Amino acid sequence: MSDAWTIRRLLDWTADYLKTNGSDTPRLDAEVLLADVRNCQRIMLYTAYDEVASDEVRSRFRELVRRRAEGAPVAYLVGHREFFSLDFSVNEHVLVPRPETEYVVTTLVDLAKEKNQANLKILDIGTGSGVLAVCAAKHIPTASIVAVDLSANALDVARKNVDKHQVKDKVELVQSDLFECLPANAKFDFIVSNPPYIAVADPSVDANVAKHEPAVALFAGEDGLDVIRRIIEAAPEYLVAGGSLIMEIGDSQYDSVAALIHETGHFAEPSTVKDQAEIARVIVTRRL
Repeated sequence: MSDAWTIRRLLDWTADYLKTNGSDTPRLDAEVLLADVRNCQRIMLYTAYDEVASDEVRSRFRELVRRRAEGAPVAYLVGHREFFSLDFSVNEHVLVPRPETEYVVTTLVDLAKEKNQANLKILDIGTGSGVLAVCAAKHIPTASIVAVDLSANALDVARKNVDKHQVKDKVELVQSDLFECLPANAKFDFIVSNPPYIAVADPSVDANVAKHEPAVALFAGEDGLDVIRRIIEAAPEYLVAGGSLIMEIGDSQYDSVAALIHETGHFAEPSTVKDQAEIARVIVTRRL
């Protein structure tokens, strides 16, 4: 029985294989994929180490491992990803939610608490899978959220997550190119966004990210600021006085984005929230 494909042996072999095929988290990837195939929580694998995997489990697992080795994100392979302690459905039409974007949520929640007012109105631009909108709805009881995205396919994913987390009464989904389809008199207390902010020729972009995740949600012109520029230019019209604009930005973009904010003449001095790597990940400014 020493050659039997037990759960332990499958995980050990797969982790080694993925390590040599480009995965930064090979053991975690192997566990997430196998737990998905076995329809169990990942922690349950540890109590099943000595079980022999069935031919069906091995076959389905082998296919997922093959696709992972080709660069497909684990989240797409299993169809979901945790974000801010909530489980979100994802597919190839939306970005895989990343821990850095959680700083947008914490910033929004903290500022909303400071306002301490009823009926807060929040606009989420480029909602994708809906993580910002859903988290806002779950963690800010007084909020109503409008979440926009240019992609109908992305909005289908967001709709699924809005339904999953039972916030349909608080989140309105709108297909729109940024502010284009919003009423001219719409006003918000907060505008939040994780916009595309990567330059099209940026050599540091992971090849698998560029290959598998939607380009429209990643890239924004030669300097990576095309979408951010449009948001900053139009945001004053849609923010109430004292309302806040909160955006995720890329590495080393703070100075450029701050300059764009200053140019409008409608915003206070911006501030930043740094991530664990001490990178300015979120920029915040207030409508004068």
